[in-house]
Amino acid sequence: MTTQQSRPMRNGVYAIGDWVLPQIGLLIAAPVLLRRLGIAQVGIWMLASAAVSSGTLLSTGFGDAAVKFVAMYRGRGDLRGIERTVRAMLAINLLFGVALSAALYCLAPYAIPRIPGLDAKLQQICLVSLRIGSALLLVKSVESVLICTLRAAERYEVAARITVTCRVVILIASVVLAFTGASAIGIMAATLCLSVFAVVVQGIAVRHALGNLLLLPSFHTETLRLIAGFGTFSWLQALAAFGFSHADRFVVAFWLGAPTLAIYGLCLQAAQPIHSLISAGLHALFPHLSARLESQPIATLWPTILAARRANLLAAFGLTLPLMLGSKLLLRLWLGQTVAQQAWLALTILALGFGLLALNITGHYTLLALGKVRPVTLYNLAAGVTMIVAMALMTPRFGIVGAACARLVYGPITWLIYLPLRRVQSQASSPTRMAMPAVTEGR
Repeated sequence: MTTQQSRPMRNGVYAIGDWVLPQIGLLIAAPVLLRRLGIAQVGIWMLASAAVSSGTLLSTGFGDAAVKFVAMYRGRGDLRGIERTVRAMLAINLLFGVALSAALYCLAPYAIPRIPGLDAKLQQICLVSLRIGSALLLVKSVESVLICTLRAAERYEVAARITVTCRVVILIASVVLAFTGASAIGIMAATLCLSVFAVVVQGIAVRHALGNLLLLPSFHTETLRLIAGFGTFSWLQALAAFGFSHADRFVVAFWLGAPTLAIYGLCLQAAQPIHSLISAGLHALFPHLSARLESQPIATLWPTILAARRANLLAAFGLTLPLMLGSKLLLRLWLGQTVAQQAWLALTILALGFGLLALNITGHYTLLALGKVRPVTLYNLAAGVTMIVAMALMTPRFGIVGAACARLVYGPITWLIYLPLRRVQSQASSPTRMAMPAVTEGR
């Protein structure tokens, strides 16, 4: 296997490590945090983290555009094009980040009283945690650009080392703070400080990997127009991803309260690896194909895509079935018999939901690399809207089991992305060479 052929696989391993190592740490830390903070404060911490993650997802929704165009310019050897893209992405993310950060800061006092089960002290802790989260959201907006740039340069190992180290240190700090009697406020403050340091290190790594880029925001009109053609659909995908990844936490919090959110959030934490591990491992397909398509026709890359699809299918079944069958045992060993009795069915359903979603990953990244972002966006938006409506109807009546069941509709709807990919395959196998896709079409 040549270096070029093995690079996506190596980058996939680093991407998996980037995701899985902090998650293992969180799974280990969860029982300690439950005992030291109490279930209500763990719920508050999860709510604040979900607010930050949701805002970050929306403020960094143009991230796929960063990967696409940085990889494209790297394939052309155009360092100036890379710099223009990175600076434009910083401007876009900061603009969205400031707006969403301000919204979170200002709206928090009005939302918190609507959460059941919080006394005056817990409401204050929740308010301060969310306001610290508003600053963290802005930091994460910058961090996203730097991580996407390193991945577009196929330097996954560099991004992984920095992010894994930061997340593990944050978890260690969280456990230490919990043992010293700190509240969720202390954990959020520590997360903010450590995240600022990580962004500085990532900026240095970007300049080392790609040259002395000027990492300052720039509203270069032509570059913004190019990014907008692809990135607008990318942002809409982020909106749909918000629906699948975070909306249920808010629904559960506002209908069922922070303690129930803590239990539901821990079930999500156990089920998420099914999709996230596969997505992390196959993400390297996106920049790899984007760069290769600048010099090769899609037909020559189709064996790589088919191999990724086979691996995707096997991994989805291999991760989903054991968790569905062992959900009660896992929860009993991890969080105790009481939680296992309350939540095993929800975890089983969540595992199935994430397994169904995982089946779309190869098609998702391949279409993005081809510049066909529109069908990916439309199918994800349709799935997100359907899921949120189902969740709003089912959660008040069936609790966390209802919220989990609503997730089952998302994955099958997104399988429709394989229809346009099938057309691409037919064109690639025809005698006439397929034209290179126009990245600005957003098809």
